[in-house]
Amino acid sequence: MKYIDEYSDSKAVAFLLGKISELSLKIGRKVRIMEVCGTHTMNIGRSGLRKTLPENLKLLSGPGCPVCVTPPEYLSATMGLLEGGAIITTFGDMTKIPDSRGRKLSEYPETKVKFLYSPADALKIAKENPAKEIVFLGVGFETTAPLIAAVIERAKKEKINNFSCFSSHKVMPPALKALADDRQSRVDGFLLPGHVSVVIGRKGYEGLDIRGAIAGFEPTDILRGVKELLEQITGDEKKIVNCYKRAVREKGNSAMREILYKVFKPADARWRGMGNIPGSGLAIKDEYARWDTVEKFNLSLSAEPEPEGCRCGEVLKGRCIPPDCSLFQKSCTPQNPVGPCMVSSEGACNAYFRYEVAHDEE
Repeated sequence: MKYIDEYSDSKAVAFLLGKISELSLKIGRKVRIMEVCGTHTMNIGRSGLRKTLPENLKLLSGPGCPVCVTPPEYLSATMGLLEGGAIITTFGDMTKIPDSRGRKLSEYPETKVKFLYSPADALKIAKENPAKEIVFLGVGFETTAPLIAAVIERAKKEKINNFSCFSSHKVMPPALKALADDRQSRVDGFLLPGHVSVVIGRKGYEGLDIRGAIAGFEPTDILRGVKELLEQITGDEKKIVNCYKRAVREKGNSAMREILYKVFKPADARWRGMGNIPGSGLAIKDEYARWDTVEKFNLSLSAEPEPEGCRCGEVLKGRCIPPDCSLFQKSCTPQNPVGPCMVSSEGACNAYFRYEVAHDEE
């Protein structure tokens, strides 16, 4: 019962909300805090926390959904691979996002697009289809990239040469720097992602000139992180504090980072809505080129625009909230999404649609 008492107790929530109200009143201006984790976004919506906070305190959703930040041209290139005869293997959310021509992977038969729960299953499919090229869509942050690295390492060891990974993996710290430097976003502090922090630790954020609080996912976890950031603002401080010590260590998980950087190397990467961010991507190292979709198929990706009217890119930067988009809840719904933020189970638009706004259920 300790877990429930300490992290979910209503008295603890009431106490933290009281402290947050006091600090917000003391600051006396609008405060913008960005949660940089899709799980935070969903749990904030599900628990109704956004509605309990003082009026001058705004929680903004950032680029914490890996599917959402994957640029449009990645999907177009995937469609090209599919039409060229490759079998595409992927996690579920990627199948529902329309590309620049409105095509979705979910529209193709199961023989051509296979939804996986584990990336290791892609190797099994490759063994069962030796005459076919099997492409795994490598989309994710520091949390999933080590798992993909282990699969690529296994493919090399077992000489499974008809498998490759189309890497669009990204790392979070460079994106945080870009957001902190964005004057239009005007973020006062960041709720840092719990899952990513398990891998990179508190030290993974060192060198960033930001206010940051690593937070878990229970309501009290989130509120403790918010309180910490408000205390930093009142004290005119900028530092990274670990409020999730039951899961996050100072130096993170060295074993996961070891396999990650055995297979991947830092690279520049394009983020949807944020453009090219130096050092924010993970490219497959040269010694694993045979299992790198980009190298194997000599892919060259050119930047493509967002769907007309879609403001996902602005949502990801904290420049607007989902209801500000003219497509939200009208032509863009979870059943008929225009942009990825409405598709993903970690997307801000999906979270607002499900928990934050009133709408007619059909």
